[in-house]
Amino acid sequence: MKIEYFTPTTIAEKSKQLLDTLPTKRSLEGSGFDPTQAALIVLDMQKYFLDPGSHAYVPSAAAILPGIQSLIQAFRKQNLPIILTRHLNTHENAGQMANWWADLIREQDPASQLIPELDQLQAIRIEKSQYDAFLDTNLNRHLNELNIAQVVIAGVLTHLCCETTARSAFMHGYKVYFLVDGTATYYEDFHRASLLNLSHGFAVPVLTRDIQIAMESGSA
Repeated sequence: MKIEYFTPTTIAEKSKQLLDTLPTKRSLEGSGFDPTQAALIVLDMQKYFLDPGSHAYVPSAAAILPGIQSLIQAFRKQNLPIILTRHLNTHENAGQMANWWADLIREQDPASQLIPELDQLQAIRIEKSQYDAFLDTNLNRHLNELNIAQVVIAGVLTHLCCETTARSAFMHGYKVYFLVDGTATYYEDFHRASLLNLSHGFAVPVLTRDIQIAMESGSA
């Protein structure tokens, strides 16, 4: 059974607890976060994952949406890139995902659409077919053209598309900031495991409010 480990009333305390218990931590202040070089990547906030009637529904996803919306507004205010991904598959591009999962997210399925509540104004939209938002997409080209050196990762699912994209961003040479309270998945154990692994060698786990404060002040 899926677990709603984040709720609107518990997410602040729970995410701080998750961050505080990581054995390997780098502070935002000491990590060199530079808002002027950053892009926000919001992964797969689609009806497929956020509609309670979907079999793939992520119960904790609703709780992360307000924080993501606030960051989108902060990035837009600073005229910095906001990238929204949409996961879509065909049998031709699904690869091993077709063998692993019982069904695919097809473009013609209404559940494949981004949720209407998500602020999409002035965002760059990327369609992807794998967990990794860099694989077989133009994401890296967009970031290079915009002179981006740092990325902030948000969305679903924490341990699949979010973690894989964070690792790939690191391997592409970007400094990676991973939102503890801006990502969600089916179980707290999955979420915690991603934070544990990423914090050791790939990304700086952060809270949305700390990124927003840094955006508003112009630096970390």
